[in-house]
Amino acid sequence: MKKILILTAMAGLLFVNTPDIMAQYTSPGDPGSDPQAGGDPPLGGGAPIGGGMFILLGLGAAYGGKKLYHLFDEAENEQEINENQIIN
Repeated sequence: MKKILILTAMAGLLFVNTPDIMAQYTSPGDPGSDPQAGGDPPLGGGAPIGGGMFILLGLGAAYGGKKLYHLFDEAENEQEINENQIIN
């Protein structure tokens, strides 16, 4: 009985507090303006993302190539093992 009462109280608190948790009370801040015109710098500091994107693409391609290499290497080794078993 005590366990059911505790579970009911916890579920009740969850449903009562849900609108307060999910509500957005304040609007997001100003995204900034042109820093050359004397305004605030843009969010993120105006950092370029192009270089990092190419690094991630290159690493992803290298990882995919490694996976393909190991896949074909395992298939080749398995084929050699099967050929040796047939010969013997």
